[in-house]
Amino acid sequence: MTSQDTLDLARARFNMIEQQIRPWEVLDPVVLDLLDRLPREQFVPAGQQALAYVDMELPLASPAVEGECMLAPRVEARLLQDLAIHPDDKVLEIGAGSGYMAALLASLASRVVSLEINESLARTARENLQRAGITNADVRAADACANGFAACAAEAPWNVIVLSGSVAEVPPALLSLLAPGGRLGAIVGEEPVMRATIITRVGDTSFQTAQPWDTVAPRLHNFPQASRFRF
Repeated sequence: MTSQDTLDLARARFNMIEQQIRPWEVLDPVVLDLLDRLPREQFVPAGQQALAYVDMELPLASPAVEGECMLAPRVEARLLQDLAIHPDDKVLEIGAGSGYMAALLASLASRVVSLEINESLARTARENLQRAGITNADVRAADACANGFAACAAEAPWNVIVLSGSVAEVPPALLSLLAPGGRLGAIVGEEPVMRATIITRVGDTSFQTAQPWDTVAPRLHNFPQASRFRF
């Protein structure tokens, strides 16, 4: 990479923060500093570095495979801010993708376990994290939904659970894996409008839900669909 390439990427990163991230009400200085420090171009597919900071979902396979992409930078940043990651948090991510969101989470938390259903993507995510010097994120090839979310429950409870993709509804089995005070972040609903959903465990069986903003994101694989029947 030439010095001009490096300069161009630095300028693109600055523009992303100022033109995409801040207008989406991401104003936490810790999050903004992290977005500036962690090179997103190191986590995009080879040859797509020029697209690393564009306001779009970035496919991780060629040809594109539904659901296998990096979320738009503003969506990742807003989820990160709204989940208010603490230095002692243990975090579960479902949908590792390229490993970028895991890297962001690991830079703020104590430990991250990220599950990825696609073994090839899981391998790439591990390589990306290693190159970035992230040592407290563990990417595992697993179907998070299989056997009643058994892979998710293995090290529960979690302080934070992040769904890096959309779901029709949040399975109660995942909420049961939150520690007291734990937060789950997901994009929930059906196109054309889905809602960012932050659910906080406030008691043994009590939860508080906030839906602070709307967006659309690709589906995570194998999550249950919402019932079409209403009584």
